This record gives sequence, C-alpha cells and structure tokens, in this order.
Amino acid sequence: MMTTSTPASAPSPASTDESRRRAAVVYNPIKVDLASLKTKVAQAAGAAGWQETLWYETSEDDPGRGAAEEALSHDVDMVIAAGGDGTVRAVAEGMSGSGVSLGLLPSGTGNLLARNLKLTLNDVEHSLEAAFSGRDRAVDLASIEILREDETRDKHVFVVMAGVGIDAKMLANTDSELKKKVGWLAYVDAIFKALRDRDQLRLCYRLDGRSVHRRRAHTLIVGNCGSLPANILLLPDAAVDDGILDVVLMRPEGILGWIQIWLKVARENGVVRRTAAGRRLMGPEKEVRALEYRTAEEVVVRLEKEEDIELDGDPFGRAVGFKIQVLPGGLTVRVPQN
Repeated sequence: MMTTSTPASAPSPASTDESRRRAAVVYNPIKVDLASLKTKVAQAAGAAGWQETLWYETSEDDPGRGAAEEALSHDVDMVIAAGGDGTVRAVAEGMSGSGVSLGLLPSGTGNLLARNLKLTLNDVEHSLEAAFSGRDRAVDLASIEILREDETRDKHVFVVMAGVGIDAKMLANTDSELKKKVGWLAYVDAIFKALRDRDQLRLCYRLDGRSVHRRRAHTLIVGNCGSLPANILLLPDAAVDDGILDVVLMRPEGILGWIQIWLKVARENGVVRRTAAGRRLMGPEKEVRALEYRTAEEVVVRLEKEEDIELDGDPFGRAVGFKIQVLPGGLTVRVPQN
C-alpha cells in the first residue's frame, strides 16, 4: 500500500527544477523504525528541495520488486531501498534498466552493495544526505535464469553474487529466527554443518560460449563485486562497474586444501592487500590450486544433481543449472558527492 509523507518545517526548495523531484521509499517493516525513518526522510527531502515522499512496504509475497515497479509507475526520480540485502536485490530487480536512481539505506547484517560501494553504514542521516544530495553512479547488475529440476525456469537479477555449494548450503541451514537475534553469529553453526558435508558439486560450466569445462568443487561463486558476506574479500579483482563477472571455484583436496584457501583469503583481506597499489607492492604470489579464478560476461552452469542456490546472501531454492549475464551499467546508485 502506498502512502505519502510531507516534509515538515523544511527549508524552501533550492530551485524550481529540484522542487519537482520526488522520491519513493521501499522499506522492510521488520528492519526499520518507520516513525523515526519518516521523520528523517522528511527532513532530508525538505532540505534538498524534494517533493513529498511516497512510501511502499515490502511483504513476504513481494520483497520489493513489485513495490519498486509501482513506484516507477508514479514517475519518481529516485527509489530508496530501506532494508537488508534481500530488499536491495528485489528493488534493484524492479528498477533494472529504468535509469531511475537507487538510494541505499543499509540495514540488516550484510549490507553487501553498500559495503562494496564503500558507503557509510549505520548512519541514517548520512545515507539520506547521499541519496537526496549526492550524485549518480552507474554500476553493473547480473541477470540470472535458474533452471529447476522440473525444467521450469525463473529469472532474477543480483547485485553482488550468486553461489552454489557451501555458501548456499550454509544459508539453507541458517535459523532465520536466530539470525534476527544475533546476526552473523547465526551462520556459525550452519557453516560447520556445510563443511561437514563431503558431497562435492559435480558440474559443467561454459564461459562466453567457449569450451565446456567439467569440474568437481565444493563451491562455485559468480560475483559482481569483490567483498562478499561478512565483508570477506574473495574476488580481489572484481569491480562493481567493470562490465565483467568474476568466477571462483573452491576445489580443496582435504584439510590442506582448506588451509590453502583460508591462507589465501586471509592474505587478500589484509589491510595492504585491499588496494590495487598494495597488491602491486606485495608482488606476485603463488597460485593456489584449491582456488580457480575465471572472468566472463556470460556464465552457463549445469549441475549433475539438484543443489541449493543463493543470490546476494538469500537462499533461492534448489537448481540443476543456471545462466548468468552481466548487465553493464544496469543500475544507477546514489553515492556521496565526495
């Protein structure tokens, strides 16, 4: 249901052009304090000379895509996603290719897109200032067509990552009620359950229509960004606006392979390694056999059997295959002026 919020005690609009601009907020009622948020949005919108704000609530049936599409039908100039990663992904799905700006109001445990854009977290006023008074930045999206065991297909977009294997199993095993109470700590038990599962993925993949590769792996991740859940930098060369998808397969052979992976991840997540200049300074390192990196604009995967799949840190059921394509500049995001 749509509602409006009129800025109270707001300064006069800065210009006639600005005064015609209107925003909509798509919010997850579980993640936000609505009364407080409406007050802060009214203040930020009024200070920037925007019109009254439209409000749309997400639901279990519509996590944000339908709300975003409804907002776009009212010719808004910006849609603000107020919620967790699932809300951001769903809103981005509804806005894909529209050219309308997406404002981010991070909430929840992940904030994956905001982290990758190096936006301020847990500061509502700063986030709203970036939304109403910031600038536009074009970033990539990724479209995914998921093939189910019954041969049906469904299409979605993601902004950060898609994965099968340990990460998807971890999310499928996570207690949602516990996650609400303790955040990322809820994943600890699920991680151990996933690691105890010795059943590897058996898959075929094709990149950009080239040769088919057959692999056994514990995990396959296709990323649009480098930093993944828990702010772990797993795809160090990935950029949100390079028009390229980054792919990693985890293929550890026993405990030694896992040690190699964790050492590699620890090295990449060091302060120095987190910048391109730092990586050049530290020089080349040996390739880790347990990790296989690839890049492509299109990734097609077929699984030997049905597996859990996740998008942007949310479980998306089970799949026997999928096709992912990058959508260069498919989303416009509001970021701070400086």
